[in-house]
Amino acid sequence: MSSAGVKEDCLGWAARDPSGFLSPYRFSRRAVGSDDILIRITHCGVCYADVAWTRNVQGHSKYPLVPGHEIVGIVKEVGSSVQRFKVGDHVGVGTYVNSCRECEYCNDGLEVQCDKMVLTFDGIDADGTVTKGGYSSHIVVHERYCFRIPENYPMHLAAPLLCAGITVYAPMMRYKMNQPGKSLGVIGLGGLGHMAVKFGKAFGLKVTVFSTSISKKEEALSLLGADHFVISSDQERMKAMVKSLDFIIDTASGDHPFDPYMSLLKTGGVLALVGFPSEVKFSPASLNLSMRSVSGSITGGTKDTQEMIDLCAAQKIYPKIEVIPIDYANEALERLIKRDVKYRFVIDIENSLK
Repeated sequence: MSSAGVKEDCLGWAARDPSGFLSPYRFSRRAVGSDDILIRITHCGVCYADVAWTRNVQGHSKYPLVPGHEIVGIVKEVGSSVQRFKVGDHVGVGTYVNSCRECEYCNDGLEVQCDKMVLTFDGIDADGTVTKGGYSSHIVVHERYCFRIPENYPMHLAAPLLCAGITVYAPMMRYKMNQPGKSLGVIGLGGLGHMAVKFGKAFGLKVTVFSTSISKKEEALSLLGADHFVISSDQERMKAMVKSLDFIIDTASGDHPFDPYMSLLKTGGVLALVGFPSEVKFSPASLNLSMRSVSGSITGGTKDTQEMIDLCAAQKIYPKIEVIPIDYANEALERLIKRDVKYRFVIDIENSLK
């Protein structure tokens, strides 16, 4: 089936080398297949993955590299077999765009755990091409990996849900961190952490934010509605909170000690790690003596992602963002490295990518 997406070049911003510097780049998307939809991208969130991949931190980036995996847009064309979407629908695309669709994980709606899962950018798709992300004018994606954005949910606010939001929502659901009256600790107050606070309050939890920076106290308590704020180096406060938390979501990617936080969990408590410090080290006693658990998690499957988006629309849960034009992307990545953002950059693709 022919597609407008192939006739017209796709305009994006790409890194050409490990400097990570982004500049305009033209390329072609694949033709719209029978199960695909063509999306005109309106907004794209800026994730730390965009920094890591454009700068080849993991050593396997393929250039030119177009980043972006918090994609929101409008359906412009649908394939002949598409059932879930129609032209004009508001949709989102997250961190992956393909999987085997046959394994136990795919069958359970946990496609993110599929061995053949294809990343939204810098992945190798089924046809052998390298995927290119949302810092671009449009994208073609199999309908299975697209999510309906309710009409009443602002599109620019929906973008961070596709990675930051689902990354904390998925483990919160897995470990039943949605029980009103329970207590949640959130380590780190960035793009992920602020969403964990928002979900925690929406679920009726008592939320404590842990940070190394006193400058975040006012925003944690007043802006985000956390119940308590603790500087993690304050040993007296930390000691006073021993065995007080049911759950902890650890969003910090900088290296930090784990035993002090583990001690804050009640018997049977769970710490879910969603950040990527260089190592995780703690005493076996921190686990064994109080039957605690540590779990890792990345983003989430299609089932959880759509469920999260619908919840955010129903309860008016909105990320705190800073909208930027595409030509500010390089500065935004530098600011992200310095943690100078509250709390997610979102690129206004439709009004700035020309």
